[in-house]
Amino acid sequence: MDGAADPLAQTASPGPTAHMIQANALSKCFGRITALDGVTLACPAGSTHVLIGPSGCGKSTLLRMVAGLEWPTSGRIAFDGNPITRANVQYIRHRTGYVIQAGGLFPHLSARGNATLAARYLGWDKKRVDARLEEVSQLARFPMNRLTSKPSELSGGQQQRVSIMRALMLNPDVLLLDEPLGALDPMIRAELQHELKDLIGRLGKTVLLVTHDLAEAAWFGDVIHLMQQGRIVQSGALGDFAQRPGNTFVEQFVRAQRHLHMEGRE
Repeated sequence: MDGAADPLAQTASPGPTAHMIQANALSKCFGRITALDGVTLACPAGSTHVLIGPSGCGKSTLLRMVAGLEWPTSGRIAFDGNPITRANVQYIRHRTGYVIQAGGLFPHLSARGNATLAARYLGWDKKRVDARLEEVSQLARFPMNRLTSKPSELSGGQQQRVSIMRALMLNPDVLLLDEPLGALDPMIRAELQHELKDLIGRLGKTVLLVTHDLAEAAWFGDVIHLMQQGRIVQSGALGDFAQRPGNTFVEQFVRAQRHLHMEGRE
């Protein structure tokens, strides 16, 4: 971090079995609304976990808590074996790449300006910024000759590639992806699904991804976590949900997803 002190250096080192992301009995309330209700989750380094479930089930809230953008009402959340606190959260954010639906790019900045924002904030020199920008442009398959373009001049797919470049700029340990392809048309979405899975496989990052689509969850995830009303009701592979549903909600959710995909093929 360009000479900055490491706030995690003052904490205990994680043991050999520590997970990159770990939540224990995690709860979050917004007034009288319970967004998360005793969630326990563990993501080993290099694995891809997917959160899925209906709108309002707590998927994005959990992702924001891993990013240090929300704080628990109760329970504990840790990053690389260390509890996330207000003292170390900025350092943890620098080890985390965050991509949201529709990209979340700043409209007044160019593609270059958006992608390099964090690096410039941390005081990287221009040579280092340019070298890393070229690397992430190649990783995201974004044309270098469009780096001067504003988001309004880019297609939806190109905007999302810039968002991925921004997330990768600091070479983070963890990628948090909140429905990163949800706003794209089906053809572009299918193309980026393949590219993103290939990218995740090559980089070996720990990934926590949110989606509404069970097929997309199965495509990306080593483990799928189905959420309902702030709780994880079942975890496993796609076959576990289809063949061994844990309760009626899981069975209904799988059936509804099958129906949606059948309608999409008509």
